[in-house]
Amino acid sequence: MWIMKRGFEVVSKYKEQGINLPRRATQQSAGYDFESASDFVLPSIWKLGFLKVLWALKHQKSVSDDNMEKAQKIIKPLLVPTGIKAYMQPGEVLIIANRSSGPLKRNMILPNGIGVIDADYYNNDKNEGEIYIQLMNFGLTDRKIKKGERIGQGIFMPFLTVDNEETIKTKRNGGFGSSGK
Repeated sequence: MWIMKRGFEVVSKYKEQGINLPRRATQQSAGYDFESASDFVLPSIWKLGFLKVLWALKHQKSVSDDNMEKAQKIIKPLLVPTGIKAYMQPGEVLIIANRSSGPLKRNMILPNGIGVIDADYYNNDKNEGEIYIQLMNFGLTDRKIKKGERIGQGIFMPFLTVDNEETIKTKRNGGFGSSGK
């Protein structure tokens, strides 16, 4: 009997939408390339509302709460859907990282540095474990991401725990950003 150890599946809401499973580009590639599940516009952070607030802060001018809130929304990262979920063994994690061409050629970055996909995220009740890639566009114009465009890469890795760790009784109670609640 063959036991599934780690891999990818298409989330049910995307089953009939031609989503590709992540794959490695070469035999020695560590990362599996993730694609956008749909056309997506990633706005530039350099919008007028943000620039005005940035100028005011630099020149020690007062900024209204309303303008500050608008500026914060402009530079907020967005979650780009992949339509993919990942299964893995206990003691493993899927790390989501920038593709090298993301910042260099496309002005896209993962603002959190890396994404961490835990094994218990798979098939969670809230979103079936769909992986989203958190991105920001530091380019001067909005970035149009096409369905099927490679937007990040995932690397399966083992992780270690500390000696004498107390038994953890907390269970995942949702989807994205829900562990430890």
